[in-house]
Amino acid sequence: MNIFNLLSSFLILICITISCSQSERIFNMRPGKGGIQLGGIYRYNETEYIRSLFPHNITEVTGHRVSNQIYEGLMDMDPATLSPRPSIAQHYIIDSSGLVYTFYLHKGVRFHDNDCFPNKKGREVTAHDFKWCFDLLCTKSDMNKGFWVFENRVKGATTYHNLSVAGKPLPSTGVEGIKVIDDYTIEITLEQPFAAFIHIMATPFTFVFPKEAYNKYGKDMRIAACGTGPFFLKKLIEDEAVILSRNPHYWRIDSFGNVLPYLDGIRVSFIKESQAELLELKKGNLDQVFRPALEMIDEMLNEDGSLSQEYNKFIHQSHPSLSLQYYGFLNINGLFTNKKLRQAFCYAIDRDKICKYTLKGTGMPAKYGVVPPGMSGYNNENIIGYKYDIVKAKQLIADAGYPEGRGLPEITLQINSGGGRNQQVAEAITKMLRDNLNLNIKISQLQWAQHLENAETGKCQFWRFGWVADYPDPENFLNLFYSIHIPQKLSDNSYINTTRYSNPAYDEIFKKALATVDDRERLAFYEMADNIVIKDAPILPIYYDMDHRLLQGYVRNYPQNAMEYRLFREVWLDIK
Repeated sequence: MNIFNLLSSFLILICITISCSQSERIFNMRPGKGGIQLGGIYRYNETEYIRSLFPHNITEVTGHRVSNQIYEGLMDMDPATLSPRPSIAQHYIIDSSGLVYTFYLHKGVRFHDNDCFPNKKGREVTAHDFKWCFDLLCTKSDMNKGFWVFENRVKGATTYHNLSVAGKPLPSTGVEGIKVIDDYTIEITLEQPFAAFIHIMATPFTFVFPKEAYNKYGKDMRIAACGTGPFFLKKLIEDEAVILSRNPHYWRIDSFGNVLPYLDGIRVSFIKESQAELLELKKGNLDQVFRPALEMIDEMLNEDGSLSQEYNKFIHQSHPSLSLQYYGFLNINGLFTNKKLRQAFCYAIDRDKICKYTLKGTGMPAKYGVVPPGMSGYNNENIIGYKYDIVKAKQLIADAGYPEGRGLPEITLQINSGGGRNQQVAEAITKMLRDNLNLNIKISQLQWAQHLENAETGKCQFWRFGWVADYPDPENFLNLFYSIHIPQKLSDNSYINTTRYSNPAYDEIFKKALATVDDRERLAFYEMADNIVIKDAPILPIYYDMDHRLLQGYVRNYPQNAMEYRLFREVWLDIK
């Protein structure tokens, strides 16, 4: 075969693998019970490539959204309400002390067929698999970014982790507070009551995966996923596409008797430019666009928020997000150890102007604290946030020792590449800081993985970050500033307290909140902690997201929520 024919064959193979024409989608559709259409490939795009699909190392939303279709845990969340609910656990019981959680597993749940198993056939999941994964979660590893969910919460977890850090022998019984009662029952005991623990059991860090896969693939589990979910990883083309196929042995059946999932597969592309992504939606090559390009918002929406004539064939969903977009300051070993300087930055930006003109209504000014509005029972009005105050900003930067910005070196703001709103917001903010405080700030763009690595290992002093709730509780945001998460060395990975902020008064209030069972009293402590951290300004809060989604008109049963938590197992396409 000559090189031309070889290349042609290769391109045809790639097109068959990663594309899905409308005719193919119609051909594959078939009627199900209850008026539901079965089949089809759901196609969506992410502007940033996944960092990892390994459950213990998923720290960004792109990996979470993909892995959530592949893996499952004891619990998950209802995508309509974000309420925690049993998943592989058939049900659970919390004892009267609030310390002991007993989970009873469904029988017959199987891991995906995979090369790691004898004859490549997936086996049944038992409580022993959860025990093994949870013990591993409490073991130090370069692949483990999730220990914080059990740290100082599950009995014996921190002791076990400290032994692994010291390189000492680990007890054969594993973590003290994690016990297998029988093949289908596992018991977890906490150090003290923690109201959000059942939510934590729905995070990716607590997904179950087979020991056989971990032993076979090791670090390659970043791209070699094996779970129990409704879809399995069929193909991964680095930086281009992730293709998931329907799990033929999935264990769930809907109320009509249809075996889930309804879809035949999911294709995730990685078009980095938002305008190009929207064009693919309009051409029918994508089924959704999340956060449409800012420059297209005016074209897309009328003044009353309804879709314009050009877009009225689509479904428009919008929802306030439980997320905070901010710039982080490295609080140790550098320029931003100076609190007054950090505060000056916070007063010098006009958040209302950014949200109105740059974000075009896709963000709400972060005028409260680090906890976004929308948490049940949490009173954001009690938090004294930053308003736009040039006079105060100039006084603070003078008090910091840099009147009119004199004496400050050029500052680099590191953001992740991909253009879009992050770049536009960065340009707006650096202009405000230059105009209002006479600061010279250079924007540096890096690929997401390198950006994250630099921020977590103290290689940059000022960077762009965002935090989307792992679960709907204020603790999930305030935990970002708990000093227990700071490693001893600056070069060590500091996830999740990336700013390395430390304040004993904050830690004390936060610990009191964690130990408080009464919801009202606990939330009051969280509000106190929020006020402390905002006053100390370890970050520059910018805005809380207002999320928008455009869906093709045939997409069904795909509710939006405040965390953009996605489960595709009951999504279906009304193509007949």
